[in-house]
Amino acid sequence: MRWQTADSAPEGLFEVGELFADDYSTGRMSRLEFLPVLAHRVLNHLPNTPWAKWTINVYRGCSHSCLYCFARPTHEYLGLNAGTDFDTKIVVKINAVEVLRRELARPSWPHEKVAMGTNTDPYQRAEAKFKLTRGVIAALIDSGTPFSILTKSPLVTRDLDLIAPAAKHLDVSVQFSIATVDDHAWRVSEPGTPHPQRRVDAMRAMVDAGVPTGALMAPILPGLSDRRDQIDATVAAIQSTGAEVTHAHPVYLRGATREHFMSWLREHDPDLHARYERGIDAHGDVSREYRAWLRDAVARAKTR
Repeated sequence: MRWQTADSAPEGLFEVGELFADDYSTGRMSRLEFLPVLAHRVLNHLPNTPWAKWTINVYRGCSHSCLYCFARPTHEYLGLNAGTDFDTKIVVKINAVEVLRRELARPSWPHEKVAMGTNTDPYQRAEAKFKLTRGVIAALIDSGTPFSILTKSPLVTRDLDLIAPAAKHLDVSVQFSIATVDDHAWRVSEPGTPHPQRRVDAMRAMVDAGVPTGALMAPILPGLSDRRDQIDATVAAIQSTGAEVTHAHPVYLRGATREHFMSWLREHDPDLHARYERGIDAHGDVSREYRAWLRDAVARAKTR
């Protein structure tokens, strides 16, 4: 186990009782249950990835409730389900900042790039309450460690006072996940996320502050967000900020994520569900031909 259930919070952070405050009827935190744990370590080593050697995820589960989220099966490791539990039962590593500062202070720490947002969003709703991601950013900056952030939330702009100055002397970047700006496709597939236009506005704020910023246009959903006009509009919105689409790819559906998404799609659009059954292979991938078509569509949109 990398962490254990917390009976008490570290001194100076917050009282565990706060975690279970009655927020269920107060809007932003409605339906959410926070599960406090004590992490034994925070830095995860990924030796074979080109984009970062280390990752940090201070939360498990995600209130963004994206139907297609590849991280859903991780909740099953905890005895929770990959559906509603993943969306509403959020594991909070309440001592993450303290543990991270100890890890970064070791003489052996190589100061290699750390990626945040690789599993669940570091700026999901819980972050507004617990501010763990902000604490992680401060610790990384204090240690001179480069980092990247991937998020679907404009809440990241709250931390511009830390990120913008750091970007002047560290390899720091912020990526926004904006699969589509189409209102219907967004509402049905990402019901807990902030509106895409708010992310576009946050991108512009990052660019204006001098922070290296881009957008991950993914996953694009066949039959839902892949019309040419939808792709054109999303690329145009991203480029209007002064940033670029750094990567675009179609949906990938495996295991519990596939079950969750397909169960929803069967009710939402039976005909499209049948097309997905035929078009998504046993490994969760779309066809090579569709990938090539999508690359071309995005490339054309970039030049308009």
